[in-house]
Amino acid sequence: MNATLISYGFASVAFVALSAMAVSRRGANRTGMFMAASLVSALWAGLAALDAYHGQHISSLTAITELLRDAAWLYFLLDLVSQRQGMQSKTMSILRVAGYVMLAYCTLLIVRIVADSLSIFPDLVGLPVLDTLLGGAVSRVILAVLGMALVEQLFRSTRSEDRWGIKYLCFGLGGMLVYDFYLYSDAMLFQHIDAEIWAGRGIVNALSVPLIAISAKRNPNWDLRVTVSRRLFFHTAALLGAGVYLLIMAGAGYYIRTFGGEWSSILQAAFLFGAFVILLSILFSGTLRARVRVFMSKHFFSYTYDYRDEWLNFTRILSQGDPGEQLCTRAIQAVAGLVESQSGALWLTREPHRFTRIVSWNLHHADGEEPVDGALAEFLTQREWVINLDEYRSQPELYEGLQLPAWINAIPDAWLLAPLLVRDKLIGFMIIGHSLGKIPFNWEVSDLVKTAARQAAANLAQMEAAEALTVARQFESFNRMAAFVVHDLKNLIAQQSLLVSNAGKYRHNPEFVDDMISTVESSVTRMDRLLQQLKGSQPVALIDQKIELGRLLAEIIGEKHVYRLKPVLQMEAASIEVNADHERLKRVLGHILQNALEATPYDGHIEVQLSRQDDDAVIDITDTGCGMDDTFIRERLFRPFDSTKGSGMGIGAYECREYILELGGRIDVTSKPGQGTTFSIHIPAENTRRETGNLTQGEIA
Repeated sequence: MNATLISYGFASVAFVALSAMAVSRRGANRTGMFMAASLVSALWAGLAALDAYHGQHISSLTAITELLRDAAWLYFLLDLVSQRQGMQSKTMSILRVAGYVMLAYCTLLIVRIVADSLSIFPDLVGLPVLDTLLGGAVSRVILAVLGMALVEQLFRSTRSEDRWGIKYLCFGLGGMLVYDFYLYSDAMLFQHIDAEIWAGRGIVNALSVPLIAISAKRNPNWDLRVTVSRRLFFHTAALLGAGVYLLIMAGAGYYIRTFGGEWSSILQAAFLFGAFVILLSILFSGTLRARVRVFMSKHFFSYTYDYRDEWLNFTRILSQGDPGEQLCTRAIQAVAGLVESQSGALWLTREPHRFTRIVSWNLHHADGEEPVDGALAEFLTQREWVINLDEYRSQPELYEGLQLPAWINAIPDAWLLAPLLVRDKLIGFMIIGHSLGKIPFNWEVSDLVKTAARQAAANLAQMEAAEALTVARQFESFNRMAAFVVHDLKNLIAQQSLLVSNAGKYRHNPEFVDDMISTVESSVTRMDRLLQQLKGSQPVALIDQKIELGRLLAEIIGEKHVYRLKPVLQMEAASIEVNADHERLKRVLGHILQNALEATPYDGHIEVQLSRQDDDAVIDITDTGCGMDDTFIRERLFRPFDSTKGSGMGIGAYECREYILELGGRIDVTSKPGQGTTFSIHIPAENTRRETGNLTQGEIA
């Protein structure tokens, strides 16, 4: 049984069936090219089977048809690769020239075969250069390497969502080309084509046809959206370089075997093994890959990044989703993604006079505060630099004497610190973690991160402005409501004034008395409704005076006698005075204590502690109530007009924080759901005598 005849007979039948499938779907130009490549492949396989039937060596006609088959498939692949959306005319011209060169090379190979058959142009054919480039095995290896490079480029440059229609074509043609490379590399080494490998080639081609047919059915018009990326260029160059290296090593191995004498086989095996080990070392060397990437970016590309793709992806990440906290996280992800980082944190001026961390994304120990008038803020505003923290740690003199806060240096994975500038005003900064791809920090990365941070800052500033506008509109609505309240109060006062003025004259008249009672009842009802609307937020006259906090706290706690739960007052400093408005400070502290009483069950515990820390009086109000999570504290607790109470207006906590900030203090909140809450109110204290003690409410009374 002639195995070669059966193998290539199957291949011929398979390619004929593939051609028939292409004929039934004929329409686009690429379908015609696909059909032509299939027909030529069928003809080649048929001629090879015919050669096997007659028992003769590979005929010149079969060799010529094989070259035509290679040229057809390579040109088809090249045409698919050229389907790049928005491809520049210069790139299209380069691809066309590459196709013409490839066809010219195949034509020269055909001329070489014809010249050998007819014994013409002996002097031309005998040239060493042409013998090497146009030699049977070498030329087929070159075509196989070119084909594998095109298949790899086609697969990598096709979008992931479009690969389902092209991957089986790549598998089928790739398998054929890899087998060709194996066949002719062996022939180049041993100076003859192995009969068994040649016989297996037909069945390999036949098995590749069903894979190609699947892609032809999925994408009959071969309409692809292909994009040539820089990564694709690097991989293609690596594949071509590996192919050229293997060709050189194979040639060197051949000469070693030819001229090595009795040690030729051993020397050849050792040399090829060493060459293969060197190739693997080169391919898996991160340093060498980085240098090659830099070399190619420097000599073949104007810039490291494809700015169109990078900016489209950056804008997509920044604009998707809802505003608020999600926008802060997306801003970090968008900027960090440009440098292949997966961590970062964001600081903004949510509180006066300091930058506070708003959100952290996979960056551990990123917690700290920085004053808006500190050295770091001044440096970022004036220089507008992106600080490489690794470089700062090794060469701090490059940053003109800048002293970074200790909490920034304590973040282990921190890499870049980027300012967030809007019209030359610093609204915050961003810390980005180390790059997973080990991208080197240079001027291009610095400019890209700086520009992206400015764009992110504009979006964040717009978010802040939108929130401020919303609050302003809510206050406007509140003021409008207050105007109506004042109007109603004026009418009530007018009614009461009229009653008072007529009471002396008509107080013995029963009808007047009845009318007065009815009017008073109506006024009480209306005033009660107004009080329900105002909820204790009516304006008061502000008079600053020295207030002793111990007495004020005792007074506030004493007024909570209607509650079954009694707060406990403890004072580490008995005499601490602050300069504030008595009634407003009393209302602020009373509101916080009131919330603690409402949130704590009857069997719970509430403690009010007064102490002094440096120049601040500190009032800690601790309860064992339901508690709050971090998200609620950060996003809702002090947001105006946001209340969890059905009848509340949501401005109590907001007014508390605003007044404490006006006094130059602050409110810190620590809470855990189900465990309780502690409000720490810091107020600048007057220079008074400090007295220590541990007094309860009963001892003060």
